Amino acid sequence: MTEYQTPAPGSADIGVTGMGVMGSNLARNLARHGHKVALHNRTDAKADQVFAAHGDEGEFVLTHGMDDFVASLARPRVAIIMVQAGAATDAVIEQLAQRMEEGDIIVDAGNSFYEDTRRREAALRERGLHFVGTGVSGGEQGALEGPAIMPGGTRESYDRLGPMLESISAKVDGVPCCTYVGPDGAGHFVKMVHNGIEYADMQLIGEAYDLLRVGLGASAQELGEIFAEWNTGDLESYLIEVTAEVLRHTDAATGKAFVDVVRDVAGQKGTGRWTVQNALELGVPVTGIAEATFVRSLSGAVAQRQTARSLPGEAQRIEVEDRAAFIEDVRLALYASKLVAYSQGFDQIRAASDEYGWNVDLGAMARIWRDGCIIRARFLDRITEAYERQPELNLLLADTYFAPVVGKALAAWRRVVSAAALGGVPAPAFASSLAYYDGLRAERLPAAVIQGQRDYFGSHTYERTDRAGKFHVVWAGDRSEEQWS
Repeated sequence: MTEYQTPAPGSADIGVTGMGVMGSNLARNLARHGHKVALHNRTDAKADQVFAAHGDEGEFVLTHGMDDFVASLARPRVAIIMVQAGAATDAVIEQLAQRMEEGDIIVDAGNSFYEDTRRREAALRERGLHFVGTGVSGGEQGALEGPAIMPGGTRESYDRLGPMLESISAKVDGVPCCTYVGPDGAGHFVKMVHNGIEYADMQLIGEAYDLLRVGLGASAQELGEIFAEWNTGDLESYLIEVTAEVLRHTDAATGKAFVDVVRDVAGQKGTGRWTVQNALELGVPVTGIAEATFVRSLSGAVAQRQTARSLPGEAQRIEVEDRAAFIEDVRLALYASKLVAYSQGFDQIRAASDEYGWNVDLGAMARIWRDGCIIRARFLDRITEAYERQPELNLLLADTYFAPVVGKALAAWRRVVSAAALGGVPAPAFASSLAYYDGLRAERLPAAVIQGQRDYFGSHTYERTDRAGKFHVVWAGDRSEEQWS
């Protein structure tokens, strides 16, 4: 490589610091779309490697050191951070902020917790800088070829940054899978919930696989063909496609089905847990996402699972009389359960938007998830249409398109959950999704009993069905009723 030369001031349209796979791919994507991109890494050698390997893909400005990196950016400066979330991100933010001027823009495109983003945005606003927490979904390939992008921050920062992000995002019928989400932490919040939905979607697909495996006694290759067929219909999605490929793959070392030689222990990086914790704080039931998150934890409880093998119970077995009918039942149950997960996720985004004053457009979120991201799926078109028909729709399941679709799947859904329970096949995401659906529809819930219990032992009061106010029964006395408000 030729000797390093200090770049001309203001020579780059945008900069990326952090030349890992995601950062370098994002920088390459920007350069491929006509943007002049400054490259920076904590170790100069890594930036040198990216420049040497991909410098012919577009216009790059190679920089060594943070001073040269910031100086190379045209005003108002835009610097994208692609480093590990947490302390490393805070450190890079401070290095940039010390060198930037009023009106400049710092973008965190990593998987940061939205509360960290809110804190950082407020602190940098005090210093006259814009901070944009941006969700980026699509993995390494998406970063290079077109991800779904969810930027938060100020409208003013989006005026400068948005056109560049839209140019590199995935497109559906020419429409970018990128839009302004809302102030401060809105972008990272929406990405967090996106990942929570992803957890639920993956778990539901896993449960569908397990039910078919036990019920049909089919090989992984045969099950892969079923998922490939499903991917031609209304279940068409990236995750269904990936599942078909995984199931049809053969392990080179053993000649066995790949899925049969992989340990059944699923990892997680925290976004599912964040989603569930936040849902509890907001009081939003995201039961499908929660079950999916807990099942990953259960899969990792190896010692307990080994001990539990001595517990009483029959071998897993599902009696299937009609193979085609059972496959169709599982398909319908999967569709309905997936819709519950998406409905719950959109409920959580709405609740947070109300809580923080973000004014998030739910239809726009569905629209930008249609391609580029991990949960891209055909029925996101339908979700987009649902919010276009009724922007204030307070329950996705009640949409005029989805309600009858779920209604048609309901009997199959019940049969699948029943078969799983009777056959000893764990299907917690299927079951909890159905229970949530029935809970929404119930004319009365047992919460009345719970309120009676709470009033008995803690004088927490209750409300009546026949008149307004808060009431308490004098349980330790004459059991008369008192109105407290």
